[in-house]
Amino acid sequence: MMPLSILLMAISILIAVAFFTILERKFLSYSQIRKGPNKISMLGMLQPIADAMKLLTKSQQNMESSNTDLSFYTPMLALLTSLIIFPIIPLSMYPLLDNNFNMILFLVISSMMVYVLLSIGWSSNSKYSHMGAIRTVAQMISYEISFFLLALNIMLMAHSFNTTLMKHHQSMLWFIMGMTPMFIVWIISCSAEVNRTPFDFAEGESELVSGFNVEYSGGHFALIFLAEYASIILMSLLTSILFCPLFIMPPMMALIFLWLRATLPRFRYDMLMNLNWKMFLPFTLLVITPMFTAAML
Repeated sequence: MMPLSILLMAISILIAVAFFTILERKFLSYSQIRKGPNKISMLGMLQPIADAMKLLTKSQQNMESSNTDLSFYTPMLALLTSLIIFPIIPLSMYPLLDNNFNMILFLVISSMMVYVLLSIGWSSNSKYSHMGAIRTVAQMISYEISFFLLALNIMLMAHSFNTTLMKHHQSMLWFIMGMTPMFIVWIISCSAEVNRTPFDFAEGESELVSGFNVEYSGGHFALIFLAEYASIILMSLLTSILFCPLFIMPPMMALIFLWLRATLPRFRYDMLMNLNWKMFLPFTLLVITPMFTAAML
């Protein structure tokens, strides 16, 4: 039953990603006072299926100088890395893989995404994709420090690495209200972690076109696209577990990602790095030091 449950979860996540894309396109269109996709079926509800069929039936173009084997497998590995974390998330009462070190497993697996994105950009043997990969890796490594320290602080408060116990530890909105500065830093770190606006520097159209995935098309681009949006849904669920375990919290967090993209411009890259190293990192260290000292005592 466990493999079947994991397969059903993966299919459910992919369907959720497909319809999250149509929600984003409609949200952005109404934010800009225009209509979103509305041609395919009623209100464009089957537009994600049409987009998937279009991408998967396109011919795959590979550069002669690219590493063919690595560029073929890395998009699949990107999607697998995003989906493999979901079994440790308690979507119902308990997660599919319930143990006392779920959060440690999440931190380890999410760190592997850095190597996947670097391999995607490097295997193309293109200067634009390579530069986009370097930008993405530098950004993710920088924000993972404050991201992990905030998660560690909540683990210390919950006295557990188990996501189920952490979910039950927060029972009311007082938790999120009392940790408002941490919650704001967490939202900004999540946006930088998944390369979303205003921190989507890997896709600077003016200098990098599409960043690390510029040489990918067809099905491979679809896999990278699915991995990115699956990570957004994952961060929304994780935010609900760590801060406020209400059923309305994951949709609200997902809408925050869309709202940020609809309203904010892209920042400069040096401002992104200064924000983390000069503001977020000192803040997270200042917050976690008393908690860590109390836990040691």
